[in-house]
Amino acid sequence: MKNNYYFDNFIAMAEYSCQAAKLLQDSLTNYKYETLAERREAMHKIEHSADEKKHSIMNSVIKDFITPIEQEDIVQLANELDNVTDKIEDILIHMYIYNIKDIHPISLSFADVILRCCNVLKQVLVEFPNFKKSSSISKAIIDVNTMEEEGDKIFIDAMHKLYKQRGDLLDIMVWSELFERFEDCCDACEHVADVIGIIIMKNM
Repeated sequence: MKNNYYFDNFIAMAEYSCQAAKLLQDSLTNYKYETLAERREAMHKIEHSADEKKHSIMNSVIKDFITPIEQEDIVQLANELDNVTDKIEDILIHMYIYNIKDIHPISLSFADVILRCCNVLKQVLVEFPNFKKSSSISKAIIDVNTMEEEGDKIFIDAMHKLYKQRGDLLDIMVWSELFERFEDCCDACEHVADVIGIIIMKNM
């Protein structure tokens, strides 16, 4: 039962990332500047819940002599999962800071990739307790890496178009920063997948 505790909480943390990614997508798809502060508050509640799960895992791993995987791997995975939700929240925080009135259309492509990455990560973590027998977990990890590459391409194309158009300098600076934060989310998802892959190799 104690072993299930860690795996169940990893899944719960991934679910919070999915909720954050869905909220980000909804916020951008139906963007209204007037509701940005409200959306940011809703995002923070999700992030806070993810933090509480992480702290719960950390408190348990300190006390437990026997864990299903190495303690350092539990800590790293919990931190990487929390990082995904943190970076998603960071986008809305900076949209609020920069007082964004209108959404750049490319941001919707980023949000789609981030949500798909989070959904696949959750699938990976559902399979994680049975990784020695799972026939789908390896492919799902590769899928996350492929989606991160998709995010890289969106980022490169977005930055190229942004500077090619040579619009308002402040607008270029703000969206350059935001595009980097979108890409950071994709990278964070890949880091989770990579950590899971390494843990699996260590325990096979």
